[in-house]
Amino acid sequence: MTEPCKIEVAGLRKSFGSLTVLHEISLKIDTGSVVALIGPSGSGKSTLLRCLNLLVLPEAGRIRIGDDIFSFDDGSKLPSAREQARFRSNTGMVFQHFNLFPHMTVLQNVMEGPLSVRNKPKVEAEAIARKLLDKVGLSEKGDVFPNKLSGGQKQRVAIARALAMEPSVMLFDEATSALDPELVGEVLNVMRALAAEGMTMIIVTHEIGFAREVADRVIFMREGRIVEEGPAREVIETPKEESTRVFLSHFHNRS
Repeated sequence: MTEPCKIEVAGLRKSFGSLTVLHEISLKIDTGSVVALIGPSGSGKSTLLRCLNLLVLPEAGRIRIGDDIFSFDDGSKLPSAREQARFRSNTGMVFQHFNLFPHMTVLQNVMEGPLSVRNKPKVEAEAIARKLLDKVGLSEKGDVFPNKLSGGQKQRVAIARALAMEPSVMLFDEATSALDPELVGEVLNVMRALAAEGMTMIIVTHEIGFAREVADRVIFMREGRIVEEGPAREVIETPKEESTRVFLSHFHNRS
C-alpha cells in the first residue's frame, strides 16, 4: 500500500551568510502528485529542491520523503555522507545543465548508477539502460558520446540516468531553461509521460503552460516564502495574491 503523503516539509529554513533564502517552508505532496514550483529568479525554488535532495543542508526544519526523515533543528544529528548518498539514490534529480560524463557513451552514462551504486550485474544494468533510452526516445544513441548530442537529447539522457536508479521521487530543476526553444518540447514530452505514469514529481519551471497542463498543484514562491498554492489551473488562471498576479501577467502578456 502506498503512503498518501510522499513528501512532507516542515519549518525549513536556509541561509547563505546573512541572506535567508528559505523562510520556514512547509508543504505536503501526495504520492503520484506533480507539483510545479514557480516564481521569480532568486525566490528560493532551486534551493528548496536542493534541500529536498540534501545537496544543500538546511539550518532548521524537517524533511520526510517516504520512510526517510531528517531533522535539522538545534541538537539534531546531521545525516552522514553514506546516509545522504543512499537517500539521493532514491530521489532522482535532473538539473538545468546535464552533467553527463563526457568520457562515457550514452549507454554507459545511464548504466553507471545501477552498476556502481546499486551494484547490479552488468547485463542487468545494460538491460535497464536500454529500456530507459527507448523510453526517452534515444534507443539508437546508446553508443554515441554526449558531445555528439543536441541539448534536448542530453537532457533526455540525464532523465534516463536519473530513472535508472529507480527513484520514488523525481526533482526537476529548470530542466528546459538551458535549451533552445525548439528542443524544449521533446524534454517536456518525457516529463509529461512520467507524470501520466504516476511518478511523484516536483518541477521548478518557467514553462507556465506546461505547469498548467501537467501539474496537479502549483506553488508560487517569492523571496524565500510560499505566497500561494493550490490546484494548477486555479493558481495560474485566477491567482488570489497580487504578487502571483504580477508574476503571471508577464507570461499571459507574452502569449
